[in-house]
Amino acid sequence: MLSRLRQGVTALLSAAAAWRLFKPAVFLACLAPGVWLGVRAWRFFRGGDFLALGPDPAKTLLHETGENALVILFITLSVTPVRRLFQVNRLQAVRRMLGVWAFTYALSHVSVYLVFDQLCYSVATCEFNAIKEDILKRRFIFAGMTAFSILLPLAITSTSGWVRRLKKNWQRLHRLVYVAAGAAVVHYTWIQKSDIRVPLRYAAVLLLLLGIRVVFAWQKRRPVPYGRRRRPPGAGGRP
Repeated sequence: MLSRLRQGVTALLSAAAAWRLFKPAVFLACLAPGVWLGVRAWRFFRGGDFLALGPDPAKTLLHETGENALVILFITLSVTPVRRLFQVNRLQAVRRMLGVWAFTYALSHVSVYLVFDQLCYSVATCEFNAIKEDILKRRFIFAGMTAFSILLPLAITSTSGWVRRLKKNWQRLHRLVYVAAGAAVVHYTWIQKSDIRVPLRYAAVLLLLLGIRVVFAWQKRRPVPYGRRRRPPGAGGRP
């Protein structure tokens, strides 16, 4: 039963990853929430529809951009475990794009905070001292800014050119994405006033993804039994 289910999931993932429109479809799927939020914001600010963003427009913009960033970030973290579990290597082709989209929504989230909470319409109006106090005194903002500060260099170094420049250090640097995800979950948890069930679900998924990664790392480093080692080409006789 489980074997058939795994084969079915593998076949489905393989077909999706082999589809010639796979990358454009993933791109559009990531773009769609932002477009829908942008349409509603346009209706609110220009169309006179004062209920398009709910009773608190700034809160709606903050919540939805943050939620989108977190969801896409977790999908990004899921690509490698899913690829390894089901051996569908083509899924890796969209991982960096997903990471950039997660950063894009995180940047939108931070921008909404700066514009609506700290009046950063320009350098002259921006409340820099208030931002500093927020980061130092409000723990959920400190956690959120920590996550964003980690995602920023990861987004900058996401290009093929940076992969070539950094070589092995690129992989080491991008492992910090798990720290960013943890900080984002803490940010989400601390911002809640009472009900923390949703952020706890994100925390559980993050622990699961980390656990899968640890298992794969352990399997990779585990010594191969002597009888299973491959002989060099042309080797003969008894071991």
